[in-house]
Amino acid sequence: MLKRNPLKLNPLQLRTLTLLQEMAKYPEMSTRNEDSGDVFISNIPKPHGDHFHVGRRVVLAQDATGLSNQSVWVALERKGLAKATFPYAISLTPAGQTYDTGLADVILHGSDH
Repeated sequence: MLKRNPLKLNPLQLRTLTLLQEMAKYPEMSTRNEDSGDVFISNIPKPHGDHFHVGRRVVLAQDATGLSNQSVWVALERKGLAKATFPYAISLTPAGQTYDTGLADVILHGSDH
């Protein structure tokens, strides 16, 4: 049986990783490095009002505070899930892309198709 959250990410780190995983799916926000498998994300959306869009999904600004929190980026990097150049860009490693946060259906609203 797989353990939920084996790297013991805190709630803010889990939310942030969930958002980055979603951004990594869209070529207008990210670029895949075929050699390493990393996904480079440099087009991080800014909230307008109380939300922002990632593809067809809507994210509440309150769920995205980790995108502008250097400590969160450092923690994701320390745990091998990302490579960060705060506040400009972040790359998700293959481990970061596949880590099960369990939050996609909770913080990503609307249809993804």
